[in-house]
Amino acid sequence: MTKAAGTWKLPQPTDLKEDNEWVPIPRVARTIPFGYELDPNDSGILLPIANELDMLAQAHKYLKQYSYREVANWLARNTGRDISHVGLKKRLDNERQRKNKAGSLRRWAEYAKKAIAKAEEIERTRLGAKQSKDQEGSEEAA
Repeated sequence: MTKAAGTWKLPQPTDLKEDNEWVPIPRVARTIPFGYELDPNDSGILLPIANELDMLAQAHKYLKQYSYREVANWLARNTGRDISHVGLKKRLDNERQRKNKAGSLRRWAEYAKKAIAKAEEIERTRLGAKQSKDQEGSEEAA
């Protein structure tokens, strides 16, 4: 008998945007990340601040030309919320790492799916061979 593999739940990226609209995320740490505010009704939920998250996405593009310090200053000046160059770098590095991890897990899930299918195929052929031998033996005895 084979055990069911179950379902794979992939980690979700920090910033979720569905239908061009930012969605609330669960609070997992003590600090509130740039681009979010605490939900006044539920301290376990962070509400997105669309302007800040859109500016953060724009800042990510600016990093191809400018330093983290310059981009962090631009971001703070345009959003009214302070963020240091180190904080910006950490935020973007964590985001990149999460996306890479999600991709890796998707690939591993695909490998596991193929391996399970192959194992089930081998087991079916093995069981089929075993059953035919058992059937031959029972026919000879009869």
